[in-house]
Amino acid sequence: MNSLPSPLQQFDRKYVSYCGKRFSYFGGCDYFRLASHPKVLRAAREGLATFGLNVAASRATTGNHELYDRLEIELARFFDVEAALLVPNGYITNLAVAQTLAGRFSHALLDGRAHPSLADAAQFLDCPVVKFHHRDVEDLRRVLQRLGSGVRPILLTDGMFSHDGSVAPLKTYLNILPRDSLVLLDDAHGAGVLGKTGKGTTEYAGVSRRRIIQTVTLSKAFGVYGGAILATRRLREQIIARSRLFTGSTPLPLPLASAALEAVDILRNGSRLRARLQRNVDRLKTALCGAGFSEEPTPGPVVSLVPRHDREAQVLKRSLLRRKILPAFIQYPGGPAGGYFRFAISSEHTRTQLDHLTRALTEAGRSRDAPGNEARIPGRQPRSSRRERFASG
Repeated sequence: MNSLPSPLQQFDRKYVSYCGKRFSYFGGCDYFRLASHPKVLRAAREGLATFGLNVAASRATTGNHELYDRLEIELARFFDVEAALLVPNGYITNLAVAQTLAGRFSHALLDGRAHPSLADAAQFLDCPVVKFHHRDVEDLRRVLQRLGSGVRPILLTDGMFSHDGSVAPLKTYLNILPRDSLVLLDDAHGAGVLGKTGKGTTEYAGVSRRRIIQTVTLSKAFGVYGGAILATRRLREQIIARSRLFTGSTPLPLPLASAALEAVDILRNGSRLRARLQRNVDRLKTALCGAGFSEEPTPGPVVSLVPRHDREAQVLKRSLLRRKILPAFIQYPGGPAGGYFRFAISSEHTRTQLDHLTRALTEAGRSRDAPGNEARIPGRQPRSSRRERFASG
């Protein structure tokens, strides 16, 4: 991808202006549409009026502020962890952790489709980096056997993978890793979405945090901006002392910290929002399964389809445009190399929008299954097998 896509203007929480027309918007990662929630916007305006725009200094010098302390306390409370540490954005979270832990591990084990920030973080750990196949437990076993006894690895993985909504098998990873290993879990997409109370992939998997360092962003489910490292008090102190990325960067603007406090409060009391999101996810995925797609949908609020060639992509694009849906075809590291259509469901999408999306995907699927057309939507249920996943990558 050599150039940026055309600019988009989102409005009314569910639509986007594209080429002068209004389309339903299933792009991005604003799963609860908090980026345009009236209370969050009001908090940002009040933060600007009260505190100004920027502290203009590192938190390690004169740039600390009560809003950052309050937000860290509320994030630790939301995720039920000892401590949280804010950093300017989600990408930096993993790099700051890796800088702090450099030299402590024998190997870094990296999921083959891990987010680029994890791949970059692995380079900071000052140890050999070994990739294993995406979410493949047996391949991880083989890697560990090949490395032999006496190793002390750190495993780096996304919690919920953004390209298809699948989730890392955390419980199994923890069972087969050596006892003194750690998992660096980039939960940018799982945080706020997965689990009964939105604590993310750890809550969804039902695992202890004892050997997990969870990193999150505030720009997805929380709809604002900034990153946070969820950890023990000791690790928080070590990051402050050892990470040059933390020490040398200006923290997020104060109006955004104010807005994030409001967003955390909304999701803390967000059982209805999460229930509405789950209903929307179930409605779409159940309808697609009924139309012949896989019976094994991924848990995340994402559906993705990978066209096998340009003609197939054009069929789906036309079907989407006929139903006034923005055809979000993206190319992003970690996703399918040739690009793919990705649809993110939100709590705010209407039944009508979801039904239109179902019809567009189903229509494209019928076209590909027509006599003489050997191609098939990846993830589409084959007639002889029902084991393929909903959103193939």
